[in-house]
Amino acid sequence: MSQHASLQLQQQLRQFRPDADSVTPLYLQLANKLAESISAGVWRPNEALPSERMLSDSLHISRVTARKAIDMLCERGMLTRRRGSGTYITPKLEQPLSRLSSFSEELNLRGFNAGSQWLLRETGVASPEELMSLGLSPNTMVARLKRLRTADDVVMAIETSTIPLQFLPNPAHVTDSLYGYLESCGTVPVRALQHIRAINASAEQARLAGIRQGVAMLHITRIGYLENGSAIELTHSYCRSDYYEFVAESRR
Repeated sequence: MSQHASLQLQQQLRQFRPDADSVTPLYLQLANKLAESISAGVWRPNEALPSERMLSDSLHISRVTARKAIDMLCERGMLTRRRGSGTYITPKLEQPLSRLSSFSEELNLRGFNAGSQWLLRETGVASPEELMSLGLSPNTMVARLKRLRTADDVVMAIETSTIPLQFLPNPAHVTDSLYGYLESCGTVPVRALQHIRAINASAEQARLAGIRQGVAMLHITRIGYLENGSAIELTHSYCRSDYYEFVAESRR
């Protein structure tokens, strides 16, 4: 980093200087100020946070104080430490529960590069769960899609979707957004029921998502419906809780 850029960064960091006269611990003040700036978009996802040394020198605090503040934000999932590289802003997808949209749509709205790593695209006879969830007759054929959903090449979720074959005769035709494909066919869901619960990652889920086995994930089950009330989509999403959160607005 050039001397000019270093001076600019130090000036930018002055806004995060803790108040030594406050009863709130210095590390907690710094953690809260950094968290507010991250949420406000001062740093972009996957951008490097200034080092502990830079924070210490610019804010006239100890390295221990800077480290404790960063540790707290790592525990919150806002920062990610990369061995030998530094500390980076964690990509975070906030999805409002009041709006029915696809994974790709939400990421694109927030400036992420949405992607998919396909694990499975096949057809087969509907399972008992699929028959019940989609209201199908026995022996109905369905299309199944399984993939890793990524944001800027970081795995955010493992997703499995089931669509009745009449609406998706060839699952290989879905190359990017499932909702985008269904919309092009005039059969996109207009409403959905979602159930969200916490689970611990299995060995297979941990391997696919790049996390430790047993780490908490969000399991989202969504059933999407057409305008006429017919169920068209059953999706199970296993989302990394450090990268994914839902936002709900309540009114009285």
